[in-house]
Amino acid sequence: MKSEPLSHPSSGNVFADLGIPNADEYLAKAHLAVLILKTVRRRRLTQAAAGKVLGISQPKVSALLNGRLDGFSTDRLFRFLNKLGCDVRITVSPPRAKKLGRVQVA
Repeated sequence: MKSEPLSHPSSGNVFADLGIPNADEYLAKAHLAVLILKTVRRRRLTQAAAGKVLGISQPKVSALLNGRLDGFSTDRLFRFLNKLGCDVRITVSPPRAKKLGRVQVA
């Protein structure tokens, strides 16, 4: 008898699916890190060169580009994007009745 693979529908946020607290923040930071990675690649920067642009050491660039984001706040990731020449826009929507707000990166 074959057993069916264990699967669950995704909420769209892997961090929430794993039950991690502050899942929206982790997902937003992951999206910001992907944008930083794409920009570094597009500019063909080495990690050392990216470190000079961002004002951080090469090991910290390595951590950032490999998704180890615990040492980076969203504000710091915004500043990195600015240093790479990207504009960052933040919008706040009107509150929704009886629902918690969420953080998204578009």
